[in-house]
Amino acid sequence: MPVLKSYYQALYGCPVVELSGYTARCGLSGRILAYLDFGGATGSAKDGLAEGMLALAAQRGRLAPGQPVVEAGGGTFSAALCIAARRSGHPVLLAVPPTLEGERQKFLQRLGAKLVFSMDALQGRKKLWALARQTAEEQGGYYLDHFNNDDNPEYHRRVTGPAILKATGGGEEIDAIVAGVGSGGTLTGVGEHVKAWTNHIRIVAVEPYESQAIGGGFIGRHGIPGLGAGFVPQNYNPYIVDRVLAVPSGEALRAAREVLRTDGVPACPSAGAALFAARQLLEKGKSKSVLCVFSGRQMYE
Repeated sequence: MPVLKSYYQALYGCPVVELSGYTARCGLSGRILAYLDFGGATGSAKDGLAEGMLALAAQRGRLAPGQPVVEAGGGTFSAALCIAARRSGHPVLLAVPPTLEGERQKFLQRLGAKLVFSMDALQGRKKLWALARQTAEEQGGYYLDHFNNDDNPEYHRRVTGPAILKATGGGEEIDAIVAGVGSGGTLTGVGEHVKAWTNHIRIVAVEPYESQAIGGGFIGRHGIPGLGAGFVPQNYNPYIVDRVLAVPSGEALRAAREVLRTDGVPACPSAGAALFAARQLLEKGKSKSVLCVFSGRQMYE
């Protein structure tokens, strides 16, 4: 293996593993593969995504050297953005609600973020986005807006989709790809690339059973972090999706724990949701070989 110029290069071609232990334990006829997109600092796919979106913005002239980067929210993507932006010399400002936990505030500040608080604790996501846009205008910053920015799926068109096809013999080894919907970038970017180069692979979107914005059902609280934002992201392209599956939070958690025991893969709940959906496809005879995108790992001591 050659010496890499950057650790982020290691995130551009994540491993694909066969979950033979899980399929045997569940008595499944067929194969389940997993694309393990969680090798970065936050243990999620958002590490490579944050760095990639910054690079794409700079490449297009939208982001100038040293220009502040603004984002809304204090979740995993914001943490990944702080790390990637600090490495490339960009200060980060995060628009966050006043209800953000104190420890989380300190964590983001240690990563170099400057927090801009909304005035009303009851403000929703759209108000937080408006605050981020306002902050970017006032500070001369670049608002990344990863829920509604095509650079998000573009990263997956250039990186994740090609990596999956390369690892599976141009897609010949699989007949379906399953991915959860959070910001919508992974599903859309992978799906558009795969559909452009193959004719036989179906794209399956996964969301929490308790919050079915994609499927048009009830929207409520759930237990699968990273999925089910409660609305349909602008990044989400429904035209490349062949099927939407809703997975109960409990089943996602159980699948994540099970694959750790059977295959040693530290899957987080969102990965567990994709895995359970793949299992359903095999059990119902809808597929014979499914690839799941695991966009996060569970941390264990």
